Amino acid sequence: MMANTNLQFKTNYAVSSKIEPFYKGGKVQISKDEKYIFCTCGSRVNVLEISTGKIVHCVEHDDQEDITSFAVSCDDELLVTASRALLLKQWDWRQGTCTRSWKAIHTIPVASMTFDPSSTLLATGGCDATIKVWDVVKQYCTHNLKGSSGVVHLVQFHPDISRLQLFSSSVDCGIRLWDLRSSQCVCILESHYSAVTSLSFSKDGDTMVSSGRDKICTVWDLKSRQAKRTVPVYESVEGVVLLPEKTDLSQIGVKSKHLHFVTAGSKGVLRVWEASTARCVYTQSLPSTLTPSSEEDKEDDNPRSLTYLFHLPASSRLATVTAEHNILFYQLPSLTTQQQFVGYNDEVLDVKFLGKDDSHIVVATNSCQLKVFQLLTNSCQILYGHTDTVLTLDVFKKGSLFASCAKDRSVRVWQLDSDSGQVRCVAQGSSHTNAVGSIGCSRMKASFVVTGSQDCTVKVWDLPAEFSGEEIHQLSPRSTEKAHDKDVNSVSVSPNDKLLASGSQDRTAKLWSLSGDGNLGLLGVFRGHRRGIWSVCFSPVDQILASSSADGTTKLWGLQDFSCLKTFEGHDASVLKVIFVSRGTQLLTSGSDGLVKLWTIKTNECVKTLDAHQDKVWGLHGSRKDDKMVTGSADSNITVWLDVTKVELAEEQAKQEDQLLKQQELSNLLHEKKYLKALGLAISLDQPHTVLTVIKAIRQVEGSSDLLETTLLRLRVDQKESLLRYCVVWNTNARNCLDAQAVLQVLLTHLPPEELLQFQGARTHLEGLIPYTERHMERIGRLQQASMFLNYMWQKMRVAGASSGMEQDDDMDTTPLTQTQPLFFLDKEKARGGTDEREDQGDDGDREQEEESSFEVKDEEEAEEISASKKASANDAREKKGETNGCRQSESEESSEEEEEEEEEDHVMQVMQNPPISSAPRLQILS
Repeated sequence: MMANTNLQFKTNYAVSSKIEPFYKGGKVQISKDEKYIFCTCGSRVNVLEISTGKIVHCVEHDDQEDITSFAVSCDDELLVTASRALLLKQWDWRQGTCTRSWKAIHTIPVASMTFDPSSTLLATGGCDATIKVWDVVKQYCTHNLKGSSGVVHLVQFHPDISRLQLFSSSVDCGIRLWDLRSSQCVCILESHYSAVTSLSFSKDGDTMVSSGRDKICTVWDLKSRQAKRTVPVYESVEGVVLLPEKTDLSQIGVKSKHLHFVTAGSKGVLRVWEASTARCVYTQSLPSTLTPSSEEDKEDDNPRSLTYLFHLPASSRLATVTAEHNILFYQLPSLTTQQQFVGYNDEVLDVKFLGKDDSHIVVATNSCQLKVFQLLTNSCQILYGHTDTVLTLDVFKKGSLFASCAKDRSVRVWQLDSDSGQVRCVAQGSSHTNAVGSIGCSRMKASFVVTGSQDCTVKVWDLPAEFSGEEIHQLSPRSTEKAHDKDVNSVSVSPNDKLLASGSQDRTAKLWSLSGDGNLGLLGVFRGHRRGIWSVCFSPVDQILASSSADGTTKLWGLQDFSCLKTFEGHDASVLKVIFVSRGTQLLTSGSDGLVKLWTIKTNECVKTLDAHQDKVWGLHGSRKDDKMVTGSADSNITVWLDVTKVELAEEQAKQEDQLLKQQELSNLLHEKKYLKALGLAISLDQPHTVLTVIKAIRQVEGSSDLLETTLLRLRVDQKESLLRYCVVWNTNARNCLDAQAVLQVLLTHLPPEELLQFQGARTHLEGLIPYTERHMERIGRLQQASMFLNYMWQKMRVAGASSGMEQDDDMDTTPLTQTQPLFFLDKEKARGGTDEREDQGDDGDREQEEESSFEVKDEEEAEEISASKKASANDAREKKGETNGCRQSESEESSEEEEEEEEEDHVMQVMQNPPISSAPRLQILS
């Protein structure tokens, strides 16, 4: 096997995004501002943001009881939910907090609920045949309406709040009108012979349209409380909406000023009706991939059937909910599809990346429809064409073409338009005699597809050179081969399009030649798995085939001798998918245990196990750039994973490049003497040494004190906080302490203590400054003492070496020395010894020799005096430091301080041995 030593092995994957179920049936409501969709999902109410397709809020009952109904107030402020535990809960849904809960009084669960237009009254219809009206402001029950028969599945207030009327319907199919002033049912509107599903009111409130599952809609005159017209719609109607008046809707057949309404029902299409003539003036067209309906017998099972219909007046749209939990938005007046959201995917059977830069994913679920998600917005296209469950998918090399196969015994080829993002079916073929469970696309160019079926055959289908026009190309197989004794579960085409591998339920995998004449030739059989083979895959670089099996193992096979090269064991159940990654050096496997495992082939080691899903992971696909993967599971979740190794490397590289650019910019700012910007940029890098460089540059400028003060005071509060933290670091080094103290002087002088103490960690930083500052003060004190010795000796030396003709007063600095008391006594004692020694020599010698000898003796004695005094002062300082600091320093810190002190002492000795011509300068010390 080939080994690429320069390749970075993958070590881990991190979740990038998820597509999860948010609606599993039940009530749906759209907010008044038309920004959010509220829908039930078990014990939760999810709030979906329409613009992004993301779940932004979620409320859930603590008792984990399923929510039977909910309602959002007309001002979008309140959400009230009802659960099987017979509790009503009022929520601040934006914060996800329950603000109030109370008993529903109903004896069995609430089936329906609604708010009145003022958002102060809430009506609940129960399965106990009663209706309760609640004042949500004063928090009490205002009405208990009895008289319905059976479950009250519909309650709705009249839109004119001044009328105080409530409409309800139950299993007796009548529409009851309740007068809330008298708490009486004033009439029952009887027209329907099956459940009434929805009500819609005209703008003036005098006309109402009702829809029912008895395939009729009724137009009511609410003044006379009589039915004006019954409209047969020839389908079970779940939703009805009156169209707005004085709006140009000619594109959907509205050409008169009479009342028109839209219906949604079991046929899955929107239809527009003229109320006065009971005539259908417009029917929404089905996608071209669907055959005309001969489906009266299948109406109840139609996956496209609509369960809810909403009118969104602000955006001039209609919204529908399908039986498969999809939410679709249509733009008026053309009724073009604008957005689609998939509430529930059911079991995910396969998933593949699609489009340029893997911008989309195509998903096969336990459905006859395909779903194409745009990863950026979660917006979904639903593709109709197959008439039974789609089982698997494969994508061609360029990513704009993909193929699907299904239980309907057919294969279809689809094309993604890179500009519009729309997908259409471009080819189809049907020749198998049983469900088609596996499909493989050619690798070099889009020239053919291979399918494997439960009829035990493998077929090769040729594709046309290009797909033009709107018509669907009809495919026919160029080759058919009886391949296995049982179902063919997987087929894979080699990277050079010359070989084909098939894996079967009969426990074998086979290798076939794909010759130019279209015939399949058997080259060999791979035997070794103890149970059926679920997946086969060619290596992208080596002559190796990988197979995964229901026996829980993954095997690598040599194509030359058909021998098993390696076996990978680690899954606790069937290994459903295997793919190569990292240029063929690693494997990804997914299993029915819900795990995804990353293997390194060379070491035969599982380097990472991803607890990806709660059920079988059928879908597993790597991106073309090899930087991410996608998984789909029987738990209905789809997860996109990022290769953490590549992401970390890319982030580190980008960080280094950014650092280099900022360093260059910092250098330019310093050159241009833009110190404020330079200091701000250095602080943003969070590098104390870089900030110190800028501080040193400022302090080298003439008038540095004022410049430093002005620059520091113009910094932001967070930047000053960082400077204080950096000062603690600088102050630990004697070479940088002056810069640290200069910055501290500005901060402590101009910032009030209250502001300083608000800095994060300010107390700790200030406490850390104290011991090192004391040490620096002691060291400077010793330097001051040494400088006094130097000054004193220099004056004495000049007196001894002065010529006889020179006036002492003219040449000698007679300024009195300010010495400390211990220093004075030490000097006096040494001086006395030197005087006695000179007196013993007598006065009769040569004056020049006397001066010379006196100079030499004094030089040696003074050197000894300085050495002895410095050792004594150093010992005193160490003892004093131990008493004042009260804390131990590490050996490295002590040794570094001693080295610095020795360097300074050596410097003093050099100055003493080679005195300057002019008077010794005074050392600048800390104020």
